[in-house]
Amino acid sequence: MIFVTLGTNDKSFGRLLDSVEKAAADGLLSGEILVQSGYTKYESSRMKVVESMNRQEFEEAVAKADLVITHGGVGSIMTALQHGKTILAAARLAAYGEHVNDHQIQLLESFDRDGYLIYMKDLSDLKPYLERAKTFTPRQYVSNTAAMVSFLEDWIEKN
Repeated sequence: MIFVTLGTNDKSFGRLLDSVEKAAADGLLSGEILVQSGYTKYESSRMKVVESMNRQEFEEAVAKADLVITHGGVGSIMTALQHGKTILAAARLAAYGEHVNDHQIQLLESFDRDGYLIYMKDLSDLKPYLERAKTFTPRQYVSNTAAMVSFLEDWIEKN
């Protein structure tokens, strides 16, 4: 199953769904494609589109997915990384009215450079990204939360 998530941003990201739809029509994607579209209104005969999911449904979709295609939202990316998923990610861009600025570019460039995901810079053709995804092994995410909590607890006790 391929899980596509656009998060809960209040701006449309139809540009990514158009690219996924085209890839499916071209035979580059097969099987079930589940989309969590958020505020993006989209109809498709190739993809099952749902507007929203609760946290449990979202986690289950990520866990079940063979591939996660996502916007550059940290929450979506971190959830997929925690499940060890191969991630294709695209930035929402201000020029298309998809976000207020282009901060997702820097985020995705960094995640890509560090081996956590594949940053799709050009949505006109997903084929090279889908080919790379076949052999891509994402870097394992290691949480530093426990160390940070311990540091803060220690600091609070001492101060």
